[in-house]
Amino acid sequence: MRGLCVTGIVLGLTACSAPADTPGPATPPSTTTRPTSPSTTGEPHPPKPLRIAFAGDIHFEGVLAERLREPTTALEPAASALAAADLAIVNLETSVGSGGTPEPGKRFTFSAGGEALAALSAAGVDVASMANNHALDYGRARLPSTMRAVSAAGRSEHPLSVVGIGRDAEEAFRPAVVEVGDTVVATLAASLADQDPTADPTGHWAATGARSGIADATDPSRLLAAVRRADEDADVVVVYLHWGIQGARCPSPDQRSIATRLVERGADVVVGSHAHQLQGAGRLGEGYVSYGLGNFAWYSPGTDETSRTGVLTLTIEPPAVRPGRARVVRASWDPRRIGADGLPVPVRGAAAAGFRAELQALRDCAGLGG
Repeated sequence: MRGLCVTGIVLGLTACSAPADTPGPATPPSTTTRPTSPSTTGEPHPPKPLRIAFAGDIHFEGVLAERLREPTTALEPAASALAAADLAIVNLETSVGSGGTPEPGKRFTFSAGGEALAALSAAGVDVASMANNHALDYGRARLPSTMRAVSAAGRSEHPLSVVGIGRDAEEAFRPAVVEVGDTVVATLAASLADQDPTADPTGHWAATGARSGIADATDPSRLLAAVRRADEDADVVVVYLHWGIQGARCPSPDQRSIATRLVERGADVVVGSHAHQLQGAGRLGEGYVSYGLGNFAWYSPGTDETSRTGVLTLTIEPPAVRPGRARVVRASWDPRRIGADGLPVPVRGAAAAGFRAELQALRDCAGLGG
């Protein structure tokens, strides 16, 4: 645990009751344990509800590049909202490491050194997805250095797990498993982003049984099976997806379909990004879905829609507290807007009221419950 609950906008949820790319063997599964306060009575007691914070796309391009000179403070203005939760999960929208060459035919290619992972760790991030359409912007030749940086981040003072990328498909689809007290949280990641070969030729990045790459769920069968397996062992299952259509305000039919299937397979929380603006969040059956978390640390504010962002913090009661499945009992937003420096700054007053109204409109558009 890292601190007090994030304050912000609370939305409608309350408790109902109390070769070069194959440098070595794949990284074995690992479990990170977050410390909790010991019992003063020595008697067993149910695990407490936990808080998981989610943010959208992060990279270190443009005005943000210089911030990696000091990784420990690179995201400091936004770190408190992430570090306050028991667990924080984001999407890292860039190639990481050294070497390689820009992907031919791509309009935008993003690159950062291993310091990007150190910056996330210092900001309180526990799990980062790299299952997206920028993770291999500098080709597979860079992947050995990427995986070395990932391994180093996992051994840091504040361990950071990276999901959605690997030396093969098994590793790319392997969940990060974190124990928060007595509660086990498994986080998986995959990409289902629209792949227009004329603008974004990333369809060949999928990891396979014999090739490194990202967790590609264009065919969702492997992802669905991985979620089902994770649900057998974990108390809370989270899936972070790169999906949907860039610039779309409402989720596509494909997003809504796969979200439903993931919840049916045991996902308790499904979140995503790629649209570069917020999309609806709310309850879907027994799960909770946030279709689009937008940009979070981005080189340009862009439009009013693309600059609107925030940290979504979900309070979740694990099965030991609430019989049956884990359940989100509270959702709160720390509303923010991306500034000229690329960092998300808090919004207050009338701007926060407008943020609240927009979130409700987006929920309605997504067909989600409160």
